[in-house]
Amino acid sequence: MKGKRISRWMFLVVASLVLALTACSSGSNSGTPSKSSGEKSADAGKPQDGGELKVGLSANPKTMDPIKYTGVYESQVMRSVADTLVAYNKELSEFIPALATEWKVSDDMKVYTFTLRDDAYFQPGEYQDGRKMTAEDVKYSLERSAKESAMNRLRGVESVEVTGENEVAIHLAEPNAALMPMLTDAGNVIVPKEEVEGWGDQFGSHLVGTGPFQIASWDKDSQVKLVRHEKYWGEKPHLDGVVFKIIPDPNMMVNSLRSGDIHIGMDVKGQNRELVKQDSKLELLSKPALSLTYLDLNNKKGPTADPKVREAIYKATDVEEIVKGVNKWGGAQKSFMPLPPDSWGYSKDLEKLTPTFDPKAAKELLAEAGFPDGFKTELYLAEARVPYGTIFQNQMKKNLNIDVELKVVEWGTYSDTVAKGNAPMSIGGWTWYPDPYFFLFQLYHTKQIGALGNGKGYSNPEVDSLLDRAVSETVDQGERAKLYQQALEIILKDVPRIELDTVDATAGISQNVQGFDVSPDFSLQIVNPNGTNVWLKK
Repeated sequence: MKGKRISRWMFLVVASLVLALTACSSGSNSGTPSKSSGEKSADAGKPQDGGELKVGLSANPKTMDPIKYTGVYESQVMRSVADTLVAYNKELSEFIPALATEWKVSDDMKVYTFTLRDDAYFQPGEYQDGRKMTAEDVKYSLERSAKESAMNRLRGVESVEVTGENEVAIHLAEPNAALMPMLTDAGNVIVPKEEVEGWGDQFGSHLVGTGPFQIASWDKDSQVKLVRHEKYWGEKPHLDGVVFKIIPDPNMMVNSLRSGDIHIGMDVKGQNRELVKQDSKLELLSKPALSLTYLDLNNKKGPTADPKVREAIYKATDVEEIVKGVNKWGGAQKSFMPLPPDSWGYSKDLEKLTPTFDPKAAKELLAEAGFPDGFKTELYLAEARVPYGTIFQNQMKKNLNIDVELKVVEWGTYSDTVAKGNAPMSIGGWTWYPDPYFFLFQLYHTKQIGALGNGKGYSNPEVDSLLDRAVSETVDQGERAKLYQQALEIILKDVPRIELDTVDATAGISQNVQGFDVSPDFSLQIVNPNGTNVWLKK
């Protein structure tokens, strides 16, 4: 089957660590973007070649070894240096060719066969001189990821077989329709064996791939400088190079943007959004991302093991007040279910199942459950989530006489306590691919109890069955969406947690930047097979 026709049967992803698309059957609820949500319009004139794009990153890359990276900021650099077999289109609604030009799936959904392009060359490195990429490189890179990835970014892959000069077959232990999203992950880029083995533990500082740019220098904690890869297989980059500057302080990021030290500043939040909006030389790009904030309720222990108590708490929670209170300058929208609105599995019709704010009904429910006078409990959260927790704490005391003690802990304690099911309540966030599998299986399948995603202990055999069927019976996106929506209907009625918000992917850009847009999966695209090719207007 031709890669360019996969929209008939394929599904979506992305990427958390992580994390926006067209909703499947009944539309989406993606909200109204800020000032500009789309990339610069084509009326800027004919693209101009030359120039060096300067991008501000909000966190410091530690490694760019595909099997070791853990942060989205690392992948934002990696995607300009190396390529995956397939990529998403701009809308994240279907897969498009990258290093693979065509693909097909066996009837039992356990073998994915890819035809590879024969004109992709690696950048020159220390241990090879810029040779052509081969099927053996694909086998080596993907098997390395399947066996050694720190984040298990290619789970379920048993082996990769070279079946022709430009063809490989990926063999799965069991059917998994979510393989294609995994293959778009920066952790599964194709790299040359000589460079990996030659550099050893230092390969993460000397990434070599087939991408549009190659690493010229990397000053740790300061900047990464890329130059154009002249033998890039895709459309020639307009830019001569890209410099990624590390600017962790959000105020310094905006100051650098306003002074012209950088052209693009990523992750513009809070009051800095207004500063960018008010600057006539800048533009704020902001759109809902594949990222959710939620408040888990323990489904196994304590008062919240009773569904009536969980529903009472949800009805006593003014989510709108929380979202507006935490995001005073915008950049987030109210969430209605455990799936981002732009995922193709989302159904706006299901929003009516989400409990609405009704303190009176909440009191009656809590009394029916045996807690007419409320109770005491604990809410585990990281420092960054305190604004959410404080508003929720006040609402619970006012509306249900529930005393909520905020347990502000560091990440290690938080993840350990929540994963083991020892948190009565917790506030978390989840960002991943647009494929519902990466939200619903991870957070609601019984097999995930004991992991951070399902630390709340949610378990429903009917939901388990639907989630299993959604990845084992078909790769057809429409059919899979129906199964996920059936699962969502059951999940929402069980009220396992409180949905808070879906946050935006944001960037501030100078007006001479053309062709750039933020992506709902937080990827930073400068040159991409989806047609993106950023340039600077002189």
